[in-house]
Amino acid sequence: MTVLIVGGSGFLGAELARQARAAGRETAATFQSHPGKSAGVTWHRLDLRNPASLREILDAVSPTAVVNASSGGSEWAVTAEGGIRLAQAATQRGIRLVHVSSDAVFSGRRHDQYDETCLPDPVTPYGAAKSAAETAVRLLDAGAVVARTSLIIGGGRSEHERMVHALAAGTREGVLFTDDVRCPVHVGDLAAALWELTLSDAAGVFHLAGPDAVTRHELGILIAQRDGLDASLLPTGLRAGSGLPGALRVHLDSRASQNYLATRLRGAREFLRRQHPDR
Repeated sequence: MTVLIVGGSGFLGAELARQARAAGRETAATFQSHPGKSAGVTWHRLDLRNPASLREILDAVSPTAVVNASSGGSEWAVTAEGGIRLAQAATQRGIRLVHVSSDAVFSGRRHDQYDETCLPDPVTPYGAAKSAAETAVRLLDAGAVVARTSLIIGGGRSEHERMVHALAAGTREGVLFTDDVRCPVHVGDLAAALWELTLSDAAGVFHLAGPDAVTRHELGILIAQRDGLDASLLPTGLRAGSGLPGALRVHLDSRASQNYLATRLRGAREFLRRQHPDR
């Protein structure tokens, strides 16, 4: 089985590649600017805005499955159109597709948790792009997997962990919101769950997030405590009224997906314990 990881040089993609090689899977991966560092992976430069580039890579790799872990941010041509283009190509070639989406597809207006049956209602350009891509995937390929996740943490390398260190050191301006709730997941758990889904015959929407719903500030405190930083140095603020777009509370309910999976998705309070060998 040959698997192509789209976005293999990113934070999640690098962990997917690492786990694939550790398991002895034949793996290829794409990058936009610089190839990743995973040994034993065949790297290909890909611009998802370029249909010819995508066709050339699929011809060269002939993958059995594709995991789309790319992150084009709010750039519509990459995140929305690129994801749709990839789904079309995979469907035409009979390639299994696992598409990684985001809790940003939700507005946060729901007072209850968001389970796998909830329909997207994004309020940001990024959420709209992710919503468009995952909707197209589901319509184009009934056998595909759409995996929604939340803040991805792990090993000190994530954007969120780096931000906490910079804020504590005073080298970066900003605040950690006390009213912005998400369900962080460890990158290792997320990658393992994605591989489990890729290698199965599962189809449909899955939620791959941790069980702990925490604010950005609570998450910052957990990171600071794990890393021996002074959490009192972390500035706080409210997202409401800040003028920044985005949902306030998005609590992904991953219980149905967790019941399907053998991989256990740990909560932030567990995997960020200082004594845990996370780093």
